[in-house]
Amino acid sequence: MTARQLLVNEEVADALAQGRGVVALESTLLAHGLPAGRNREVAARLESVIRTAGAAPATIAVLDGVARIGLSDLELDRVCDPTADLVKLSRRDLGPALGLRGSGATTVASTAALAHSAGITLFATGGMGGVHRGAETSWDVSADLDVLASTPVTVVCSGVKSILDIPATLEVLESRSVPVLSYRTDDFPAFYLRDSGLPSPWRVDSPEAAAAVVAAHGSSVPGSSGVVLANPIPAVHEMPRDLHDELLRSGLELLAARGVHGKDVTPMLLEHFHHASGGVSLDANEELVVSNAELAAAVAVALTESP
Repeated sequence: MTARQLLVNEEVADALAQGRGVVALESTLLAHGLPAGRNREVAARLESVIRTAGAAPATIAVLDGVARIGLSDLELDRVCDPTADLVKLSRRDLGPALGLRGSGATTVASTAALAHSAGITLFATGGMGGVHRGAETSWDVSADLDVLASTPVTVVCSGVKSILDIPATLEVLESRSVPVLSYRTDDFPAFYLRDSGLPSPWRVDSPEAAAAVVAAHGSSVPGSSGVVLANPIPAVHEMPRDLHDELLRSGLELLAARGVHGKDVTPMLLEHFHHASGGVSLDANEELVVSNAELAAAVAVALTESP
């Protein structure tokens, strides 16, 4: 990627040059995952909690053919403006967007790739993508998994979205040699739910412990995979399991009735959750991603302080 196609803003560049912590943030959540108005409020809240924790926020998007690492207030306004009509960019879409001078919001896969290009090792998001239900016939597996297997970035998330096939996703992460840690729990979380019903391969109980694992993985383990740090949604904001299960059941029926598949599955299911829950899932989504940003910032700071 040429210097003209990758622009790191001053705050992020200064933090990297000074060896301070930096946390990458995706922009698809803002452009496609939250309603207008609320998305801008969440964008500001995420950047604020990262700065309060002592790190620099680096919200990432592609605007006018330039991958921007860290956004100005005006650029955040643009990303959050529904009339801007930003396309959703996975890693495979970066070449066309950059080459054709397009604009788009970055997913987990493309955010991780661009963060790594800029020298950023910590990335906070809501929930990872993974293996979709029925993937044994549809072959529908998120690009997030392969990117994590080949990109040395730690993704702090609330596990895998509960609408996906979580056991299969954990199997793929294992086969790709991606370490999976859960924060202060022995259970692997499931986005809106604190417990997926599956055990986590590893547990850490402090940002310092997570930083020690990330540092050891990066310096002493052959290969170039990232790390997953799964942080359960705060208990007070967890969605009631009965409500979650009913929304998932009705959402899957809706997908089948409309013949929805591929990349449209997750946005439609999440939209169904948001509307049918009366806003409960929106509140949960905001609180879990803020919690993940706080934890990512604490780990980023701990990494700069480790010997």
